[in-house]
Amino acid sequence: MGTYDIIIRAGTVIDGTGAPAVQADVGIVGDRVVAVGSSLPGTAERVIDAEGKLVTPGFVDIHTHLDAQLAWDPIGSSSCYHGVTSVVMGNCGITFAPCKPADRGYLAELMESVEDIPRAAIMDGLPWDWVTYGEYLESIGRMPKGVNAGGMVGHCALRQYAMGERALDKKPPNADDLAMMADLLEEALRGGALGFSTSRTYLHKVPDGRPVPGTYAQPDELYAFADVLGRHGAGVFESASRIGEGERNHDDVPKTRAELAWMGEVSRRSGRPVSFGLTQHDSRPDLYARVIEFAKEENALGAVVRPQTTARSVGVLFSIDTRTVFDRAESWKALQAMRNGKKMMAIRDVAFRSRLIAEAENIKTGIDLDRLFIVSQGGNARYDLDPSTSLGAEARRRGISAAAAYIELLLESNGTVVCSYPFLNQRLEAVEEMLDDPLVTLGLADAGAHVGQILDASQPTFFLSYWIRERQRWSVEEGIRRLTSDTADLFGIVDRGRLLPGSFADVNVIDFDGLQLPAPTYAYDFPHGAGRYVQGAEGYDYTLVNGQVFMDHGDHTGAFAGTVLKNSAV
Repeated sequence: MGTYDIIIRAGTVIDGTGAPAVQADVGIVGDRVVAVGSSLPGTAERVIDAEGKLVTPGFVDIHTHLDAQLAWDPIGSSSCYHGVTSVVMGNCGITFAPCKPADRGYLAELMESVEDIPRAAIMDGLPWDWVTYGEYLESIGRMPKGVNAGGMVGHCALRQYAMGERALDKKPPNADDLAMMADLLEEALRGGALGFSTSRTYLHKVPDGRPVPGTYAQPDELYAFADVLGRHGAGVFESASRIGEGERNHDDVPKTRAELAWMGEVSRRSGRPVSFGLTQHDSRPDLYARVIEFAKEENALGAVVRPQTTARSVGVLFSIDTRTVFDRAESWKALQAMRNGKKMMAIRDVAFRSRLIAEAENIKTGIDLDRLFIVSQGGNARYDLDPSTSLGAEARRRGISAAAAYIELLLESNGTVVCSYPFLNQRLEAVEEMLDDPLVTLGLADAGAHVGQILDASQPTFFLSYWIRERQRWSVEEGIRRLTSDTADLFGIVDRGRLLPGSFADVNVIDFDGLQLPAPTYAYDFPHGAGRYVQGAEGYDYTLVNGQVFMDHGDHTGAFAGTVLKNSAV
């Protein structure tokens, strides 16, 4: 009879491969799963009763910007509340390494400009004890971590290191510049980087308004990086791509097609997968479907190009803590300037409340209130874009103005009402269609980014509770596969994303019927008291990382067993 450190008994094991669920025990020794079977014999230092619960691999989130946050928030919230045990950082071309000491402030400002992470928090929160990317990963390795963390090296940092002020130019790098960037990428891969990332979209800008370094890179520059990946034989090429930009004729999309063409060539030259973000927008309602077909055309020629999308809409959050749609009115501006609980005190004052309602009548919000959805409903969060839950519909139901309805909601909820205005993936049927295609992977959760604007790190819980449990759109086994082995395999994360003997013991024990999403809340817990949205979950009984119980019913146990994820060639 064997002896285990932990046995998870009598759960419904879903191993992450898509195979049918089985009733089984899971035996763990050290940081590895050593046995999965019915009624495992032997003893254990700890037994977790999982009868009636799902037992799954930990979730692998491939699109985060936790590059800075892990330094002061080692549990990686809000990801840790949603079954995530491994995160990929360094997306969208923006990283803190390689970095000359003189460029630290610049890279921090770049991250703030693109990803809405405060510069002051970055500068004071990170140890900045590196120059190369390999040294950065060593620094991450020294930090206590509740989750496993790996990262790609960003094009912006490579260009800044090699080219300085010229990094932002439209003029291509010279031969020496390109050789230095290739050497830096080679060093990063030898140090363990999971790949290379770049930003192509004109939406990502440096503080003075210019597109970030690498935006104007020509295919030859990108192919040079592909060749490095090919020589290394590992790593992924990730892009925040230029999809639909600069095209006025919706029926003619040569620039988008060209974007997919270079990605296909990068994959074929390197023999490595290419991953890029894809979302739907009502201004180009069918573009996402055409992009998927373009990717398939490239893949038919030998590439591996995979779009990633979210499980729901990406929406700007509105709350009394951050912004309301009425903030152009003077009284609402005054309200937003209040702190320390004074906002609700002011709203409860009848005279001030009347001013708020009256002044809101005379301003243009610039937002369709029938598309501003009330996320917080009955203590839980809903993201199903039900028209009856919009602020416009609520105002009509109450027979009062939108501002008056919003104030009533604030009073009824003691100020905790949260609304969302979707700006990407604006139709759930489009999300459903994308997710129904096996080429598309789950991503774009953006944990650690846009912390005062959006919160999509909770998408695993939404995906499971809405698409799998409520809509029954896919099987539980397929849903877990999409959150685990599919993402782990795409990014070459070895021995994770599966619950099999020999795999790392990253495990979730989930009360599937009890999965719930509470509404986001706003906390001032970043360095210097900066604020951010946080969202927990219910239904995750236990989350284990490398064989240690990391989260227990939503609470951190104190364990920091996370490690640095490295590419498979290291």
